Parts: sequence; structure tokens; C-alpha cells
Amino acid sequence: MHPRILEVTERLIERSCATRERYLAMIRAAASAGLSRGKLQCANFAHGVAGCPSDDKQRLRLTNSANVAIVTAYNDILSAHQPYEDYPQRIKQALRDIGSVGQVAGGVPAMCDGVTQGEPGMELGIASREVIAMSTAVALSHNLFDAGLFLGICDKIVPGLLIGALRFGHLPAIFVPGGPMPTGLSNKEKAEVRERYAEGKAGRDELLAAEMKSYHSPGTCTFYGTANTNQMLMEVMGLHLPGASFVNPGTPLRDALTVEAAHQVTRLTQQGGQFLPLGEIVDERVLVNAVVALLATGGSTNHTLHLPAIAQAAGIQLTWQDMADLSEVVPTLAHVYPNGKADINQFHAAGGVAFLVRQLLDADLLHEDVDTVVGRGLRRYSEEPFLEDGRLVWRAGPLESLDESILRPLARPFSAEGGLRVMTGNLGRGVMKVSAVAPEHQVVEAEARVFHDQQALADAFQAGELDRDLVAVMRFQGPRSNGMPELHKMTPFLSVLLDRGFKVALVTDGRMSGASGKVAAAIHVCPEAFDGGPLARVRDGDRIRVDGQNGSLEVLVDADEFAAREPACCDLEPNVGTGRELFAFMRRAFSSAEQGASAFTAGLEGLR
Repeated sequence: MHPRILEVTERLIERSCATRERYLAMIRAAASAGLSRGKLQCANFAHGVAGCPSDDKQRLRLTNSANVAIVTAYNDILSAHQPYEDYPQRIKQALRDIGSVGQVAGGVPAMCDGVTQGEPGMELGIASREVIAMSTAVALSHNLFDAGLFLGICDKIVPGLLIGALRFGHLPAIFVPGGPMPTGLSNKEKAEVRERYAEGKAGRDELLAAEMKSYHSPGTCTFYGTANTNQMLMEVMGLHLPGASFVNPGTPLRDALTVEAAHQVTRLTQQGGQFLPLGEIVDERVLVNAVVALLATGGSTNHTLHLPAIAQAAGIQLTWQDMADLSEVVPTLAHVYPNGKADINQFHAAGGVAFLVRQLLDADLLHEDVDTVVGRGLRRYSEEPFLEDGRLVWRAGPLESLDESILRPLARPFSAEGGLRVMTGNLGRGVMKVSAVAPEHQVVEAEARVFHDQQALADAFQAGELDRDLVAVMRFQGPRSNGMPELHKMTPFLSVLLDRGFKVALVTDGRMSGASGKVAAAIHVCPEAFDGGPLARVRDGDRIRVDGQNGSLEVLVDADEFAAREPACCDLEPNVGTGRELFAFMRRAFSSAEQGASAFTAGLEGLR
């Protein structure tokens, strides 16, 4: 193994020793208790199977039949999740074919970040991850199940499902993807129309036509945002079947992979003879593998929130510093929009996850000796699935990239380091996705303009007030202030300023979309302004230096003067309307961004 990979892994194991031991003791005690449905009172069992067909009822009375919980995030609002509409019936039939049973244990909410961008509903985004985790726990709480299949793809949904599933980590689990929509209007063309619309050079009709050509059919959006990053991570963590992430919906191969996931999860049950629960798979080495893959592909910055929260659910204490230290030695091997021009279908065609895993394993940058849902060893994930006379089989993935403008070997990386930088200085700690920012735009020193909401920035742009070198400070956007919405609405305006030749950067305690790039953005800054963090003392005209190359985030004001300033108060509208008032308790409980912006931190303290 590469010495840095070993160093980070070893210190993560040491740091997590006590909490991981408690977690493993918890799930092993649950597993050793045996099949839970066989211990239910007769009335409890009867309630749980009353809605099943008679054949399924009979199977469930037998302890040698596996009962698989199906937890689904299906809805019609998310194009990525629309294909899940008929998955439960497909899965149930696949399980019946081998003498097992599937039950839809529960549904979880699934909001579309694309629909809610710039709208009040986006303030429920991070909270929705916690609700999904709790909904998953409720679904599994019936103690009828021997394993779980989890149907989810998009931004907060996969992290929420995984957090909830890990609290039932004594159960085997497989995550079942749905695949990306076919390629439509290129992401580059879409972005160009958005920027022209921001400048008033394109009308709403042209903008709407471009957006609908981009997002045009069932399946995951094709840019490399959080949804597709989720899929890549689930595969590299060994929680998908090999090669399952990026097969398009509605194809014979996609359907075959879904059936095989149902069959495979039964093999991992206590009845199946290859018992392997989820909580045993997701260990420190697997979390390090996830970070390495995130860095090598320039994946979504949202995972600087999600991976620490996921790790904590498994009793593991992952930090931003772990991620930054790995970033120094993990090369960038993929350029997918917003880091490049290609979309996820082109990434998959160029070699995809199979090629990526092979390259990283051969460079000793991934732990190979880990458990996966298809057995021991990550090398299986350098294979890709295909149909041979209607039968699902796997073959070795490509040895060479089929398009080095999208996916490169270790010998010719796009960059010698990963795409993540931890930013530190007298304004706090944050992160920057440098892989999405051209080197000449990664360092900006300019006067600050302070905003408390995205519309104020848009109004200032339209009024011509931002035509200069600028560091936009967008504060009171952290988890405890307003739920930490994504701030994608600002991207076209800041991109136009950059194109006009100005030096532009963003500093915020909020989030940017996994699809955002181009502009140097120090995001997730903590302590957040709502808690009196340094951003609350920044004023218009302060000179700020954002250095993405060296990882520094400084306000260039005399230290004594800066410390003596009274922190600004938030002048945003109350968090009322669009259901936001229902989540006030959760906002109060959120941890810092560096701790995953999680409402569960206090609840998991017992593991420490």
C-alpha cells in the first residue's frame, strides 16, 4: 500500500478504536440473537405478513426462507428514481423464484435538488438526509427481515439510506441503482445558455428549451454531481454489484443486474451460508477507499459532509484532515462535467468504474483486501457486467482508457493530486473543489461584498454593482442557520463575472451544488456565522485572500480590529413556510459542517 494510504488508515483505526468496538459489539449481538421474525409473538408475526400472498406467508413461516426488506425512495419527481416504480414487483418475483420473500418495508422521502434550487424548499435538503435515515430505521424496526435492498440514487438519499441501514448493520444489504438517463444536450451548452440568460442575452423560452433537452427522460442527471458521485462511491465501497452504477434504465442489462442483486443479497443472509452483514463491510479501509475514489474522480463536495456522517454511523471518526492528506497523493484521473466536458455516460463508455478501480488498485491507492457484497476482494470491481445468451456474467474491464480526455491512467493523470483542498485561516475552516477550477483562478485577493441570500447577489449583479474583482461572502447559510441549502443559483452570475475578466471568489458557510465549478469557492466554512463565526465579522470592503493552491482563507484586517467587531446578526426571513418550521428542532441539533452537519452527533455520543 502507498505509505500515505496506510498512515491515514492506521490513524483512523486508532482514533475510532473505542467507537468502532462499541458499534461492532452492538451489531454482533443483534446478529447472534438469530432470526428475529421467528421470535415474534404470534400476533406480531400475523400483522407483519397479513398483506402477503399465501405462498409468501408459508415461506415466511419457515426459517430457511430469507425475507428481504425493500426500502425504496421511489417518486415521480426525481427522474433518477422514476424507474424504481416497478422495482419492488421485479425484486419480489426474483426472490420468489429462489424460494425467498421480499416485502416493501417502507418508503423514504426523496427531494430533488434540481427542482428546489434557489427555492425555500432547498432549506430542507440536509434535514432530508436525517429524515431518510430515520425513515430507514422505522422501516427496518419491524424485525421481520434477514437482509435489505435499498433503492436510492440522488443527493441526500443514498447517504440517508446508508446511515439508517448502518444502525441495523447486523443485516446484509445491497444498494440497487437505476442508472443515468441517456445523453441529451451537453452540459457545456446548457451552462452557456444559463450564463447568457443571467446576462439578459437569452430569453426564458430558450433557457427552458435547453434545460428540458438536458433533463429529458427517466434516469439520473448526466453531470457528475452528488447523485452520480453517490453511485460511484457505493460501487467502490463494495455495496453495489460490480459495474452496476451507470447502466441506463430500461435495458436488459439493467434489469438483469436488479434481479441478481435480489438473488445475491439472500446468499449473504444467515440462511444463505455466506453471512456478511453491512456493518462488517463498512470499516475504516472501505471509508478510506471511498475518499480515494472521490478524490480521483473530482466528485461532489457534498461528500465532505456525507462521508463523515456515514462514517460516524458505523462508529468511525473520519475528518476533513484525513481527506485532505489523502488528496495530496491521489491523482485526478477523471474529467467529467463540471470538471470537464464529458458526461457520466461518456465516463462509463471510456472505461468507467472498472478502469478506475484497476488503476487505483495497481497503484496501491485502494485497499484490495476488503469485504464486498460479492465476496472478499475489491479486484472484482475491475470487472464489468454483460449478457451472454441472456445470462448475466462479468468480464475483465478495459485495460486502457478508451478516451483519455475523460479518463486517464496513473501514468498520465490530469493532476498529480486529488480535487479537494481544506481551507484554513482567520475566517475558519472550509473546503474547495480545486479540480473544477482552472489553476489561474484558484487564488483571488479582492475586496469583499457581503450577502445574506442569493437573491441579493443576483440583484446586485443586475444593477452592475459587481463588475470588479470580488470576493462574494454569502453568510448565514450554515446548517444551524437555515439548514444549509445549496447555493447553485449564484453560479451563473459569478461565472459571467469571471468570463468578463474579473478575479472572482466565493466564501460561504453554505453548500454549493455538486454540479458547481469554475469559480474558486471556499464552502462549508465553520464555525458558521449563525454561531458567531468569523464570517459574521466581515464587512463590505474588507480585503480577503482565497488561496486554493495553498489552502489559506484570510481576511486581511488587523487582528485586534477584527476581533473587536460586533458580529452581524442574521437579517433573513424567519424559517417559516414550505414546512421549514417543522425542522427547527433539527437545525438546533445540527453539528458543524466538518462533523457532517448531522443532527445525530449527540445521539451517537454513547458510542464514544
